[in-house]
Amino acid sequence: MKKYIAEFIGTCVLVTLGCGTAMLVGCDAANGGGYILTALAFGLVIVGMAYCVGNISGCHINPAVSLGVFINGGMSGKDFACYIVAQCLGAFAGSGILAAIFGLGGVEDKTGGFGANGLGGVNGSIVSGLIVEIVLTFIFVMTILGVTSKKGNHGSFGGLIIGLTLTLVHILGIGLTGTSVNPARSIAPAVFAMIYGNTDPIASLWVFIVGPLAGAALAAFVYKFLEKD
Repeated sequence: MKKYIAEFIGTCVLVTLGCGTAMLVGCDAANGGGYILTALAFGLVIVGMAYCVGNISGCHINPAVSLGVFINGGMSGKDFACYIVAQCLGAFAGSGILAAIFGLGGVEDKTGGFGANGLGGVNGSIVSGLIVEIVLTFIFVMTILGVTSKKGNHGSFGGLIIGLTLTLVHILGIGLTGTSVNPARSIAPAVFAMIYGNTDPIASLWVFIVGPLAGAALAAFVYKFLEKD
């Protein structure tokens, strides 16, 4: 149970600080500073949570990561299912916190949708959006599997490496899809955006579920092949 609570907390923090930063500073292409701040927010959360709850749950805080670890043989089916539930609940808790801050406090949400993902940066192209999410998640999950491999020797720097990689994929992906690489992080903001009257994120939400999961599965199979003696 403690592992699931750790995943809940980690995902809640990820959505609160990552999506919250995007809501506060915006991600307008004309203002590159917003891109960098948001990318750093997501990456730094992973660094912090890796050293906070990593020793308890592994700090997946992402269903796509859990899928990659599961396919790679790193967790049981029961843990996989419970991790996903905990992560999604944590994401909804994080979005609820943001709703309280931005709704009750009257702070402007500069993303217009709780930091939800969208296809505006790829001109609404579903195919392009899927490619972006598959490729970015593939890179992210491959890094995680490599860093956490028993054959690896990254010592205490694992959390930093993973966090920097998430920052990197955000730097490219924010302007294209908003960068999901995490279904839980996409589902909760889209639902809250719909509750507050913006239904656009819901229409393309499936892309940010299918894309990351496909990218994670591909990364797991490729990594198993490469690591096999």
